[in-house]
Amino acid sequence: MSRPGDGLPGWCGGNAVELLENGEAFFPRVFEAIEAAREEILLETFILFEDRVGCELQRRLVAAARRGVRVEATVDGYGSPSFSPGFLAELAGAGVRLHVFDPHRPLLGLRLHIFRRLHRKLLVVDGRLAFVGGINYSADHLGDFGPESKQDYAVAVRGPVVEDIHAFMRSRLDRDGAREWVRRLRVRTEEPVREAQAGGAQVLFDIRDNGRHWTGIERHYRQAIRAARREIVVANAYFFPGYGFLHDLYAAARRGVEVSLILQGEPDMPIAALAARTLYHDLAAAGIRIYEYCERPLHAKVALVDEEWATVGSSNLDPLSLSLNLEANVFVRDRAFNRALRERLRRLQEEYCRRVDPATLPQRRLWRRLSRPLVFHLLRRFPAWAGLLPAHTPRLVLLRPDGEAEARRDAGAGPGARP
Repeated sequence: MSRPGDGLPGWCGGNAVELLENGEAFFPRVFEAIEAAREEILLETFILFEDRVGCELQRRLVAAARRGVRVEATVDGYGSPSFSPGFLAELAGAGVRLHVFDPHRPLLGLRLHIFRRLHRKLLVVDGRLAFVGGINYSADHLGDFGPESKQDYAVAVRGPVVEDIHAFMRSRLDRDGAREWVRRLRVRTEEPVREAQAGGAQVLFDIRDNGRHWTGIERHYRQAIRAARREIVVANAYFFPGYGFLHDLYAAARRGVEVSLILQGEPDMPIAALAARTLYHDLAAAGIRIYEYCERPLHAKVALVDEEWATVGSSNLDPLSLSLNLEANVFVRDRAFNRALRERLRRLQEEYCRRVDPATLPQRRLWRRLSRPLVFHLLRRFPAWAGLLPAHTPRLVLLRPDGEAEARRDAGAGPGARP
């Protein structure tokens, strides 16, 4: 059924959800699915690099298109800034349609359009198999990349919820897809689900955009945290949520829930770790356990609550993801999946993390105590304030083989977006 007021389908049962850890598990499953595709491949990603992973993806998309599969791929203009003419020509020559969300030429070599990025990582094959998570198409998601390789997660999903993801992705591309999205919402609201059952998991697909769906992902996190009875584990690369989210975590810990955070210890962006560490005193005072993952950069965006609730997706818990980026998560109610995710996160804690000892945290000086609320609000709200400045409207661009735009349309939020 749909949730009142947000225009998205709700929880549905009958799904099978498989946890995929890092590129070693994710890329083979994705490439296998693309190779088996017979009708359609819809892909969205923040980053597609022209490295060994990106070139392998391109090769398989080209092969699929040449055997008659409809292939639509969308990348972000900030995360995937450029491709060689040969790379584009092979895609276009095979009939692959490559879209770029909000492309901009660098200014003095700098990419400045950091706000309102397409940060989702979605793939749907033949409308039957979907992949959702935080893993991009780049070699730095493989362990042999070196010390900068990322630790991250995704899921492969079969079952009724795939139709929700498929309809959403089609709605981004054409009017027929938008009409299908509206039809899908109506069916979910008025009729029982009739799709074939694939497993026993209840799954909800949710997005964050800059139209009607501003707060859905954060809202589902907070509902689960407020309902927690025994355990909350959050593993997130960029952790700097708002006061409401933090208040819910503090309240859970103080009523006896065991709350654990797995955060970056070897960050790929040091400023993100510095921001998270400004929260350590208050988190520790509430009784929350903090672990820093020190093996390599943490890129995870996952969480679990008690025995049944979990989430995997693209959304960090920072101002960009919660205020501006276009994101997508799945939320899962399933004991077996929850158990699998718990075991993976427990292994991280025990083998690759250091626990932050509250006694070793540096004492906050008076000026830091006085300035902290101001700094917190400035950092928390700055991206949203920046987004209010007069600026361009993000666009979806179809690239020609020469890298120039062929067609444009508004792609800021999809159906139901505010003007």
